Amino acid sequence: MKEWNVTKRLMGCTFSLGVVEENRDRAGQILQAGIDEIVRIEGLLSEFLPDSEVSKINNHPSDLPIALDPECFHLIDRSVKISRLTHGAFDITVSPLKGLYQFRKNHFEFPSQEAVEAALTTVGYIGLILDHESHSIQKHDGMRISFAAIGKGYASDQVKALWQSMGVTSGFVNASGDLNAFGLNQWGNAWKVGVSDPENHDKILFQIPIHNASVATSGDAEQYFIHEGKRYSHTISPFTGLPLSGVSSVTVISPSAELSDALATAAYVKGVDEGMALINELPQTHCIMLDDKQEVFFSKDIQYEAIS
Repeated sequence: MKEWNVTKRLMGCTFSLGVVEENRDRAGQILQAGIDEIVRIEGLLSEFLPDSEVSKINNHPSDLPIALDPECFHLIDRSVKISRLTHGAFDITVSPLKGLYQFRKNHFEFPSQEAVEAALTTVGYIGLILDHESHSIQKHDGMRISFAAIGKGYASDQVKALWQSMGVTSGFVNASGDLNAFGLNQWGNAWKVGVSDPENHDKILFQIPIHNASVATSGDAEQYFIHEGKRYSHTISPFTGLPLSGVSSVTVISPSAELSDALATAAYVKGVDEGMALINELPQTHCIMLDDKQEVFFSKDIQYEAIS
């Protein structure tokens, strides 16, 4: 058996897909099916494509319900449930706050308090009204949604499900470091994902063996800025409307890429104490967190290998 790979830029990030197969032609067909599935999902969920379901929602009048593709509706429904679970730390309606900030490392200015407060009035998952019979939603005035913190995980899960329906027994989907893997690698061992040093992305601190599970990381290693000597992340708190600080990275392991993606954001927003408490309450879910002083925190029962 041999591992076959393909890499492509999709959904605003680099996806690497891999399968373990004997036949090269079959592997190519499987990998292309995975790419096609991600492209299809991007067409549904992208806020930058005018014909996507998300664009239809964001451009629709706030006081009128809009019927959605059932797939998109059910993802919104699950997103709202995760928002309830995390008490709002994960929220697909945070988009208006992100629009206030221009993240450039060489120059940054905070928006006015008035602008932040105005945007906060449009943010909050409780402003989404869902009708399960008609698969329609209605939003509060000024509200916009974005699947940036869950969409790639959802796409990864869908590729995995598609492959398994095709009889694939071993493979992975890597979305810019967020790994969804099942089966064993070509040498018969568990897939592994590395947790990198936020200060040196090329240095791996820990390796986590993945047994039919998914790993997602949120942090400021790739996107951050310094303002008056303090480091801020590009992730915005849905509670304060301000960029996050104090935590460098959060890595979450769970059975689902969609869930890992969302929970990594939620734990990041909550911070070390509340974030780790949330993860420790959930079954088959684990976490490694690093704060801005490079102190490391582990959830209970996590399996990992330290890299010296």
